[in-house]
Parts: sequence; structure tokens; C-alpha cells
Amino acid sequence: MKNISKINYQKFILSKRINYKKYRNTKKILYKIIDNLDKPQSFFHSLSRKFSYNFNLKDFKKYKKFKNIVLIGMGGSVIGSEAIYKFLQEKIKKNFIFLNNIDETKLKKIKKENKTNNTLFIIISKSGSTVETITNFLALKIIKKRSKNILIITEKNNNLLHSLAKKMELPIIEHKHYIGGRFSVLSEVGMLPAFLMGLSIKRIRNNLLIPLKNSNINFLIKNIIKLSTLLENRKINNLVFCNFIPELDGFLSWSQQLIAESLGKNGKGFLPTISTAPKDHHSLLQLYLDGPKDKLFYIFSFSKNKKTSYKLNPRIFDKKFDFLKKKNISQIKIAQKKAFLTILKKKKIPFRELVIKDKTEETIGELLSLFMIEIAIVGKTININPFNQPAVEELKVVTKKILTSKNTKNNF
Repeated sequence: MKNISKINYQKFILSKRINYKKYRNTKKILYKIIDNLDKPQSFFHSLSRKFSYNFNLKDFKKYKKFKNIVLIGMGGSVIGSEAIYKFLQEKIKKNFIFLNNIDETKLKKIKKENKTNNTLFIIISKSGSTVETITNFLALKIIKKRSKNILIITEKNNNLLHSLAKKMELPIIEHKHYIGGRFSVLSEVGMLPAFLMGLSIKRIRNNLLIPLKNSNINFLIKNIIKLSTLLENRKINNLVFCNFIPELDGFLSWSQQLIAESLGKNGKGFLPTISTAPKDHHSLLQLYLDGPKDKLFYIFSFSKNKKTSYKLNPRIFDKKFDFLKKKNISQIKIAQKKAFLTILKKKKIPFRELVIKDKTEETIGELLSLFMIEIAIVGKTININPFNQPAVEELKVVTKKILTSKNTKNNF
């Protein structure tokens, strides 16, 4: 299959000239990554055509019989798969439930509506000791020796989940140690669930390297420089995803973690928020356009009118609504987007437009790849480690300390 980009690589509107020294430094970092793409040493290897999974698809075909599949994990262990599922849900004929929070109501619903024998449970934790994941796993009371409806994805060491799986003789898929949760969607963590959704892994992977093609390198470098410049200046600290595509909600939730957890360090970072358009034009737009100029906007939309049966007939009103004649819903949303972009330009508010061509496996694969490449390199250019999360680890330590305290009962 020919690799044709599924994203229109639009300009990143920012009234700043590119610093040549930064351009040269960013280009050097980028080409070093490209040269080492085939080496299994960081998440970048998951983009390589030489990347291999720690499972054989043939061995997992038997799990396709399950119509209900529950993914249990936290953060990047689950929301990457959820992004793929929500974007392509129209073509997926199975019911997937994503348990990525401690939610008693949801737990009760899963137990009530999903008979445990007819449901496949996939438990994912890189460390094998994520408290919330273990809590949900235990709360569902699904642990049985040699169970045929439980799969475990974790690192191959003596962590809690791996040890339990070995003891109960449950299938284990190794989580690669060099790929962190929020960067793991293109590894076993996201691709096994995608396979069980009935999607083509080959097609998801088909466009992963398009952001690194020679024709896109210059665009990629300039975007990385503009993002890193905004981070270093610290005047822009809010990143608003203005979304005209409901199917992208899952992807944008995944992007929130990717951006916040990778770049939110040393007093720097963006607070990513999801804004639904045009709904939020009637609630938040006033602040966006006339409030503090501390925001960068990403605008997501389709490149073509989606086919719709909702054509408008304004004849029941007076002539004031003749401008709606023969218009459909897609045309109205496009007009609203163009109006928003026009005012952003007028007010010199920085924005970036991402125009999506269609809803396919190639599209979501390319989007995931583009965002991970950009954010990882932005971190490197501003001397931030984009792959760790020290504040998160600190919270885990303090939480465990509270739970193991002799005075635990008095704390609740």
C-alpha cells in the first residue's frame, strides 16, 4: 500500500522568526533519532519497520471470539487503545470497556452486565504494581487458575502482576522495558487490543514514518522550535484543543497525558484542555478571544464535508435565514471554524490547524506518531526528560506510605 499522508500539514501560526541556531540543533537531534530508529532503546523504535511484538497474532486469534473486552490499566496503559477505539468505533463490532480509574459505579456495572466467563479481561501495567490497576483487578474477583479469559501485559521481572500471573498460570505478554506507558500505544499495549477490535495493525503502522519523510522534516522542525520557544518564554501556558471532530475525543484525552506528563517539569509546561466546537463557542469563546493571551490553540477538523442527511430547509422562517438555504450541518461547522481562525489571526493569537482527511487506521496511526515524535523532541530541545514523571512517582510513594501506615484506619 502506498504511504499517503492522512493529515494536511498546515502552518503553525506564530509571529516569531525561526532562530537558526535552534533550527540547526533541533535538526541534529531529529536526524540522530532517525539514524537510531532501528535500535531497541526508546519508544522511537516502535515506529521502525523492524519493530517486532512480544506476541504472535496467530496465538491470539482464539480471543477474537469474545464480544465484550475490558481493558484494566491506568493512563497510557489504556487511553491509547481508547483513542483508537473511539476514532474507528463505527467499524468495530465489539464492545470495549476501558477501566482506567477507581470508579465503584463502573465496577458494579461491569460485574452486572458482563458475565465474567463471556468477557475477556486484559490487565496492563508496565511496573506490575500500579495500585489502581491492582485494586480494580482484585475488586472484579476474576482471578482463577488457568483462566481462559484473562491476559496480562507487564514487564518481565518479579513484579507483583507478573508473579501472580505465573502463579495462576495466566498468559503473559511482555511489556518492553524501554517504552513508557504514554508512549506505548504502538507497542503490544495498544496493538494487541487493536487486533482484537478487528482492526488492521499493518494499516495502523503504514503511515507512522510519514512525519519523518524528507518532505515533512522542515515542517516538523519548525513546529518543534515554535513549541519549545513558547515553553521557554513561559507566557503561553495553556494549550486548548478546539475540536470539530467528536471521534477525536479519545485521541485528545491521550494527547493531554502525553503533553502534560512529558513537558510539565522544572516550572515549564502546557495545561492541555479539550474544547468541543461549536458547543463551547457559546460558553468559553469569550474568554478564549478576549481574555488573557496565555493560550495556544490547536484546531482539529475534517478536510471535506462529511456526507450528511441533515440538509436544512429554512423556509419555515422568514428571509432572515435564507443564508442557510441548501446548506448542511458540515458546511455550517466549516463556516464556524473559518470564522474562529479569522478572528485568531486578527487578534494575533497563536494557533495551529490540523486538518484530517478521513477516518481510517492509517489516519489514527499517523496522528499518534506525529504527536509522540514532536513532544519527545520538544522535551529534548529544552533539556527536559520527556520520558519520566517524577511528580507522579512521588505521589505513588506518599500514597503507599499512607496505606502501609499503622495509623491507616485513623486516616480515613
